Amino acid sequence: MVNISIIGSTGSIGTQALDVIRCFPDKFSVVAISANSNWKLLLKQIIEFKPLIAVILDNSSFVQLKENLPKGLKTKLIFGVAGLNEIASMPETDLVLVSTVGVSGLRPTISALKAGKQLALATKEALVAGGELVIPYAKSKNITIRPVDSEHSAIFQCIGNDRKFLKNVILTCSGGALRSFTNEQLKKATVEDVLAHPNWSMGKKITVDCATLMNKGFEMIEACHLFNLKPTQVKIVIHPQSIIHSAVEFSDGSIIAQMSKPDMKLAIQYAFSYPERLEKNWTDTDFFSLPALTFEKPDFDKFPCLKIAFDSFSQGGTMPASLNAVNEEAVYAFLKKEIMFEDIFKVIELTLSKVERLPSSIENIFYADSEARRISAFFIEKLKDNYNNVD
Repeated sequence: MVNISIIGSTGSIGTQALDVIRCFPDKFSVVAISANSNWKLLLKQIIEFKPLIAVILDNSSFVQLKENLPKGLKTKLIFGVAGLNEIASMPETDLVLVSTVGVSGLRPTISALKAGKQLALATKEALVAGGELVIPYAKSKNITIRPVDSEHSAIFQCIGNDRKFLKNVILTCSGGALRSFTNEQLKKATVEDVLAHPNWSMGKKITVDCATLMNKGFEMIEACHLFNLKPTQVKIVIHPQSIIHSAVEFSDGSIIAQMSKPDMKLAIQYAFSYPERLEKNWTDTDFFSLPALTFEKPDFDKFPCLKIAFDSFSQGGTMPASLNAVNEEAVYAFLKKEIMFEDIFKVIELTLSKVERLPSSIENIFYADSEARRISAFFIEKLKDNYNNVD
């Protein structure tokens, strides 16, 4: 029995992780869960799985959760971010799934590794902002981080025990909802256009990141940290059908790809069961019903976020943390219809030109995060008028 703590149990990855656990009650149990503010769903999860601890970050939601918790349940309720570190390192936990949105996942990720817990990582920001810290902690404890991103799970599966022969990885992406838009159409792209992802059902923020291709830039940074790669070893390929989730090229020229219909539960299940494979087929793939598989080069000029991500990673230190922060602020401003789609790139470029690069440390990463958000607010405010003046 593997005892699991889920940090972010009410989000897309967290709820799918619970689906996986439901299928294998003899193999997995839930000992702790957490949510940001969705106390109603968290309450349902507490009643069903009866974890030892449940954490919620929003104060008013904590009050509601506490008032509505049925008598007799022994689940301990904790309010605040300190609770995330507690459930990431509690003695009863064997494996921690970190699936929160944003840099808030960095501290519990490090807490889990310091405590010697196995780690399934879905929060890409933990590696984007703090990879220079996270990977040394994992190595010091001889822990293999189990990636939950479909692309990195694919790479992880394809490499197997042949890491010493690894030459390149092929990081695939659908291209997002705006892949076929012209430059003129991109200028007028609406929130509704961007959120109409053709293949995946995800949260709004990550769906926007797919449309800007920033998500692929972040995944390049993740791949470099996870698999000890140089950026030149990460080849990004647009694959609109999302059947090949990624591939690996070895030193002899052989390429091995991982394929399935889009379903995150496959990656989650493998992260939980690694190195074994469990007999649950989430993605019944019929080769004869698949569409033709096509591949395209990414357009770095039309989608400049890719180049920005490569540049930030090459600078190192806190620059990727600053990039992550300003991207979040720009995306949320777009989702609130305060700025236009093309303004996302402008806010990022302008902000990064003003931030200071610092060496990586927990303190510096969170300082860089807050500074990038502060600076970005100035540029977002200036660009709001552009949005309001659109016909």
